[in-house]
Amino acid sequence: MILPPQQVARFQNALPFWMSLLLLPLAFISAAYGGWTVLLLPVVTWYLFSLLDLAIGLNTDNADLETSEDDMFWYRAITVAWAPLQFLMLFGLIWYVAPAEHLNTVEKIAVFFGVGVITGTVGINYSHELMHQKNRLERWMADVLLAMVLYSHFRSEHLLVHHRYVATPRDPVTARMGESFYRFYPRVLKQCFLSALGAEKAMLARKNLPATDKSNPFWKYAALQAACLVLAFVLGGWAGIGLFLLQAGVAIWQLELVNYVEHYGLTRKHLGEGKYEHVQPRHSWNAAQRASNWLLINLQRHSDHHYKPDRRFPILQTYSADEAPQLPYGYPVMTIAAMIPSLWRRVMNPRVRKWREMYYPEITDWSAYNKAANPLPR
Repeated sequence: MILPPQQVARFQNALPFWMSLLLLPLAFISAAYGGWTVLLLPVVTWYLFSLLDLAIGLNTDNADLETSEDDMFWYRAITVAWAPLQFLMLFGLIWYVAPAEHLNTVEKIAVFFGVGVITGTVGINYSHELMHQKNRLERWMADVLLAMVLYSHFRSEHLLVHHRYVATPRDPVTARMGESFYRFYPRVLKQCFLSALGAEKAMLARKNLPATDKSNPFWKYAALQAACLVLAFVLGGWAGIGLFLLQAGVAIWQLELVNYVEHYGLTRKHLGEGKYEHVQPRHSWNAAQRASNWLLINLQRHSDHHYKPDRRFPILQTYSADEAPQLPYGYPVMTIAAMIPSLWRRVMNPRVRKWREMYYPEITDWSAYNKAANPLPR
């Protein structure tokens, strides 16, 4: 079938965002050959896209906000197609790698470390795009992707807690200035689950329903995650379970590294009586690096995502330095820096202080804004 010229042009415009599909064959190459090839996935995902950012620079162009759903077909298609492709990749590799005699234990671990880099960097990110949509198929695909990394509650936490309380002490995911990733990570693992559970419980209570009501999505989360674990066992036995848990752990680590970067040190002004100013582009770090935005479907235009959460990724806007704080590099570089606290503080703390002076010169005591986040009451 030959596409009409208009559709061809739309596909060509969307094509750079389909680069994530190139990661899938790398996973199978690593599993088939072992050896040095097990390094392909983390090296390509973290370093190749960082080099591409340096080579091709920034993209400060903004799409037309009146772009129709039809014009975004090829952009939407990649996020929906990814869920079944990731499913086949993940469970196909469990079936193949778990009993593989040509791979030693270290190589098997390395292969599924790389798989976790994919399911975290791409899979969870695509689920983030899908969960924000009204279409039931897209929201279902988001749930499937999150179940494959045992982090289904992320949907409840992100939609009901993070977007409401971002850049306030009420949001577990907003990293405080001076808080290292190694303090942030165990805190959010616990608090995000509790805050998601509390938010769903509160929603049911407003309908005079108990937390155990069948409409609580945590039942669906548990069922989908259990199904993934059972399938991993059927295909690979206990080794399959181990490999599945390994990739899930790596994926969650990748997600929370990004969460750490996205709002580090940024706060909304407290207006009194527990109220805060409305979310603005200045309350998220913006990054205009072109290549890493291709890989992450414009996630780095995070300032606009929080300002207008219902916008699909092709029309997310980027902002200049006088409108939103700018990261010096894209997420692949910044997440590596986040793993080195002294380097992270040296790079980011001066930027946070400059941001405070720029937007909130009247605030002289920031101690209340730096206290640890608390989950919603259960």
